[in-house]
Amino acid sequence: MVMMRRVAMVLSMVIFGWVYQITHPPPPKICGRPGGPPVTGPRIKLRDGRHLAYTEYGLPKDVAKFKLIFIHGFTSCRYDRVVTFPPEVYQELGVHIVSFDRPGYGESDPDPNRTPESLAMDVEELADQLGLGSKFYVLGFSMGGQAVWGCIKYIPHRLAGAGMIAPVVNYWWPGFPSNLSTEAYYFQLPQDQWTLRVAHYAPWLTYCSGQLRAYPMQQGNFESLHRDMMVGFGRWEFDPMDMEINPIPDGGGSVHLWHGEEDQMVPVTLQRYIAKKLPWVKYHELPGKGHMFPLIPEISQSMIKALLYDEN
Repeated sequence: MVMMRRVAMVLSMVIFGWVYQITHPPPPKICGRPGGPPVTGPRIKLRDGRHLAYTEYGLPKDVAKFKLIFIHGFTSCRYDRVVTFPPEVYQELGVHIVSFDRPGYGESDPDPNRTPESLAMDVEELADQLGLGSKFYVLGFSMGGQAVWGCIKYIPHRLAGAGMIAPVVNYWWPGFPSNLSTEAYYFQLPQDQWTLRVAHYAPWLTYCSGQLRAYPMQQGNFESLHRDMMVGFGRWEFDPMDMEINPIPDGGGSVHLWHGEEDQMVPVTLQRYIAKKLPWVKYHELPGKGHMFPLIPEISQSMIKALLYDEN
């Protein structure tokens, strides 16, 4: 009997250790700290002590007519800006662009408390520290496009305009009819359905998902990829579809949303519903295009021009 109790105790300890290991990620390897990757580019220091890495391109900001902050997508970084042009196009557009690593990505410090609001505050502080002026544009792709909703909600007074390129949607936003969001959810691959469901209902188990281990990030996957899933598909503080009028004050800027008709990653049906629900959003659907259409230079150039010059 005593032996059986000891065996049971050992087994319990082994099981507890295994459960703890698969549910608790290792600490991130923070850039510039012992054991972490080196810092190779400029960064700002935020009010809470975190660092945000960025890069600038286009016209110098002191001569540019427009200043724009680009927000990258999932598994990407500040260099994956999807909208790149020859020098003469930047000159023609008159734009200065800042692209930054979202928290936990690239060389930006993780933010364990990240929310849609906190990321919008990071964008505002980045603009202030870089001297982009009282008004600037934001443009985001995919998961970065979803982050633009936070900017529209929390810092509309700072926006000259906003653009979302194939933005990720949260299937649990209350504004979606349940039949529509359910149909779109099951449009995803089975393994993706599982990952999304865990991120929403049991975020503490997100690290158990082995699917994201195929995309190793230099500071670790938890505060980049897994945090993206928990924030992007978690319970939001607001529903974008509750914004019945354009939050940018006094009609001071337009909001554009571009989406590919054949997007296999983000169902177009949900974007169509958002566009119908929010008529102040200028919706552009691209026939025959998938998720990566902004990599086509002609399309990228037309999107930037539409955003900056408020063209349809």
